[in-house]
Amino acid sequence: MSSFKRLIPVSIKKILKRQMDDLLWALKGPSSQKIFCIGKNKTGTTSLEYALKELGFKLGDQPSAEALFKEYAKQNWKPIIAYCKTAQAFQDVPFSLPHTWKELVKVYPDAKFILTYRDEEAWYRSLTSFHSKRFANGLRIPTKQDLQNATYLYKGFAWDVNRTLYNTPEEDPYHKETLINNYNDYNNEILAFFQNNSNFIAIDVSMPDSYQRLCRFLNKKPIREGFPHLKKTNASSL
Repeated sequence: MSSFKRLIPVSIKKILKRQMDDLLWALKGPSSQKIFCIGKNKTGTTSLEYALKELGFKLGDQPSAEALFKEYAKQNWKPIIAYCKTAQAFQDVPFSLPHTWKELVKVYPDAKFILTYRDEEAWYRSLTSFHSKRFANGLRIPTKQDLQNATYLYKGFAWDVNRTLYNTPEEDPYHKETLINNYNDYNNEILAFFQNNSNFIAIDVSMPDSYQRLCRFLNKKPIREGFPHLKKTNASSL
């Protein structure tokens, strides 16, 4: 048996493990409680994802979620809501995108919502630096041509995302003022909507007390003193 396992490609092993985890989770009788991480990408969502897994929550499969972007762009929420049945906690695309949280509130009014945030300048630097490495070999902030030629998920996916999310000039797809205004408008709308809602928390994962606050919010015993600081290199490029 051990020799047979060594013959199975790593990618297939990951798929089989994921399927087995899904089956075991379903057999346990999944909790009806949902947790949605609605902070924008590059606001500490990777650290939050790791912390939630460490605390025992089942996270949604991210590649499957990203594949729903075309449905998101059409504002077709049914496939996204159906995907929410596959796990307990969700983060990143499409949950980090405008309007998704509004639909989730309708379907899951008792869910817990977590907004991660950081300084706007730091967010912009992190986003453009990460996209530069992913889409422009680290040479520059990506251009229209860089995004159109990027092959993440499919060729041009990065350009489709940029056009859907940001009303920036084509010759300047990462126009700083536009992106920062978009970032602040997104966060401010969420903060205003969830004001005084006990099922909502806003956290900056770099703050010393943020992990303890998260654990209290989720009624979980802390496993560590603070958030692990991780960098996502092989997952979402948004």
